[in-house]
Amino acid sequence: MQLADLTPAERRVWRAFPKGQSVGFGPGDEEAVHGGSWGPARTVRAEVLRSLLLNGSRADGEIAGLWIVGGRISGLLDLSDAVLEHSVRLLGCHFERPPILYGARTRRLNLRSSYLPALDAVSLQVDGHLRLSGCEIPGQVRLGGARLAGALFLDGARIGDSDGDEGEEILQFDHGAVENDLSAAGAVIHGRFTLTGSTVGGNLDFDRAELRAPGHVALDAENLAVGGHLSGEGLRAQGTVNLRGATITRHLDLVSARLSAPGATALRATSCTIGELWLRGAAPIEGAVNLRRSHVEIVFAEPRVWPERVGLDGLTYRSLLPPLPAAERLALLEREDLGYVPHPYEQLAGAYRLAGDDAAARTVQLAKQRRRRATLPWYARCWGHVQDVTVGYGFRPMRAAVWLVALMLTAATAYGLHRPQPLKPGEAPDFNPVFYTLDLLLPIIDFGQEKAFKPRGWHQWLAYLLVVLGWVLATTIVAGVTRAVSRQ
Repeated sequence: MQLADLTPAERRVWRAFPKGQSVGFGPGDEEAVHGGSWGPARTVRAEVLRSLLLNGSRADGEIAGLWIVGGRISGLLDLSDAVLEHSVRLLGCHFERPPILYGARTRRLNLRSSYLPALDAVSLQVDGHLRLSGCEIPGQVRLGGARLAGALFLDGARIGDSDGDEGEEILQFDHGAVENDLSAAGAVIHGRFTLTGSTVGGNLDFDRAELRAPGHVALDAENLAVGGHLSGEGLRAQGTVNLRGATITRHLDLVSARLSAPGATALRATSCTIGELWLRGAAPIEGAVNLRRSHVEIVFAEPRVWPERVGLDGLTYRSLLPPLPAAERLALLEREDLGYVPHPYEQLAGAYRLAGDDAAARTVQLAKQRRRRATLPWYARCWGHVQDVTVGYGFRPMRAAVWLVALMLTAATAYGLHRPQPLKPGEAPDFNPVFYTLDLLLPIIDFGQEKAFKPRGWHQWLAYLLVVLGWVLATTIVAGVTRAVSRQ
């Protein structure tokens, strides 16, 4: 391409390229979305930029590069499979047609605050950062398989069209890799953002972002791997946030977030490995939450955050914050949409035991037995009620002690009024109704009364009942004492 074939605006760009100098068009405070009306003084043909990037010269002792601010790029900028030795900075520019960077490789690509109808950059390789901060892109952004040695910046970008199909895959970064951070703070995305199988070496930032895909999947990040934390403080997500199989080394921060997917699953984080899950100050979640088979070290969530339907079977964690009585946590377990499953109760009881609160752990275990009772046949439910009332399924050992004392007083009174006959008159010791009753109730202690006297009639049936109840109640008390000693 000859210099004589260029417009005045293009000559400025051509002369600045060998030294990597910037070329600014216009006052610099105009929005690039309105750049379609910019005239020839601010217009550069895409074929000129392509010629510079592929064949442009470099001044001695200088670092060449393309740097345009506030220009209108007319025509199609097609850099498919190109290897660019120069940095590309097109800031606040208006692209007439979607640029194509399929399979391209460049040192650094900065399109900050630009307008692009769409972007095709599948398998793009960038040796530094890719900046799309503040960009307006109503069409699809395809970055699948991209490899970025630096970071990906989407801060404040507006991607997708509010009048379009919000269920469409609008921002694709499947199987991509970012060695540093991926930041989409304050971004507004209409449609589905896919990160399936991608790797982010640093942090993934969705602070104050808006993901809008009502009735669809807003964020599809199955098998995502994040080396740092995934921050969504103040995130607004309309549609499902899908993190199935994700690995988040540090924490999943949804502080003050608002997740909404009425009639569907608002948060799916099944089979995940997460350092910490933070829902502090989040709005009540609209839609179901599914955390099955995941492992989280710490879960921070107030009870009011959880929806009416949750999936907790297989979820493991070490501790729950803030510290709350067991009664305030049990309501969540009753919302398991599979009905009664034992694991969530065992996990919650284990967390309380790990925190040293054995009383709360027993409360959870008792609630588990009561919930299980509703799934049993009628005769098993009747027996369950008996166990509950008498000994609290063994988790209320002091209740057993009270029953023992009540039985002892009742039986001692009965045998005091109607003394049983001695088996061998003249050889039997003096009858004592209290110690006789204790002989019947306590399976190990022997005061010699039971062997010396033989009750008759209903007193004999009372003796049988005392022996059976004695074994049950004494065993319950011993189990409670054993648990207390083992804690020490």
